[in-house]
Amino acid sequence: MKEMLFSAAESGERIDKFLNEALPDFSRSYLQKLIKNGNVLVKDVCVKPNYRLNADDEIRIVIPEDVPLDIQPENIPLDILYEDEDLLVINKPKGMVVHPAAGHYSGTLVNALLYHCDGQLSGINGVLRPGIVHRIDRYTTGSLLVCKNDMAHRALAEQLKEHSINRRYRAIVWGNLKEDEGTVDAPIGRHPVDRKKMAINRQNGKNAVTHYTVLQRFSKFTYIECRLETGRTHQIRVHMASIGHPLLGDEVYGPGRSPYALEGQCLHAMVLGFIHPRTGEYIECTAPLPPYFEHLIKTMK
Repeated sequence: MKEMLFSAAESGERIDKFLNEALPDFSRSYLQKLIKNGNVLVKDVCVKPNYRLNADDEIRIVIPEDVPLDIQPENIPLDILYEDEDLLVINKPKGMVVHPAAGHYSGTLVNALLYHCDGQLSGINGVLRPGIVHRIDRYTTGSLLVCKNDMAHRALAEQLKEHSINRRYRAIVWGNLKEDEGTVDAPIGRHPVDRKKMAINRQNGKNAVTHYTVLQRFSKFTYIECRLETGRTHQIRVHMASIGHPLLGDEVYGPGRSPYALEGQCLHAMVLGFIHPRTGEYIECTAPLPPYFEHLIKTMK
């Protein structure tokens, strides 16, 4: 059992909102469960989710010991772009969470991979992320690399570290970009206030570089390709928002409104190219645009 102590900075904020911002690695449902179970105390008294903090409140959170999780294989269909004895490349659908986390222990890509690979996945990232070398957001679609053994995992993780993996995304952004090509070179780190978000952070951020090319222009939007030189969390979303062109459908970094009925941001990991860790051959996979994305391009004016 672990305890955490926090002090309220201002009065009037609900305890559940405070915890969401203070503990971004925990899901909202998990934090609400902690409150419901009496694991969140203010001045040593259990509180309800709607409790409003006072400026002098001390918040104590008791995190129960982790129970070893038995992540179950699930027969979820996978769109496989490439597969051999060492690895596979998956075309991840929109809305699918990559790996189990608090509040998401089933229906994830890992659950599907455990079934498809019969448990034969690399173990470097632990029991919650077997085989997972890199991630894409829940509402981002497209190519995702998965390793079946530790040899492949180590080799491909090194390629990621060296920025030698070819990753090209397709996106639709708000507004009309002035130039046909451009580069955003700005470090990315945790947002200084909203801990669930990333932001341009020139003091503590990590180097991040995104190259973009205009593919098609519309009256209010632009269809672009983005090539990642680095791979920071939410990199394309943060970088395009930072130059005034957030992704269409992005409710976190965008304007929060959309003329289209969308589920999250219009972002697709189309191309993934890498050196095969066993053969030394260059492998490149292309994930076709999802139907919703193609429909937008065809109907936009």
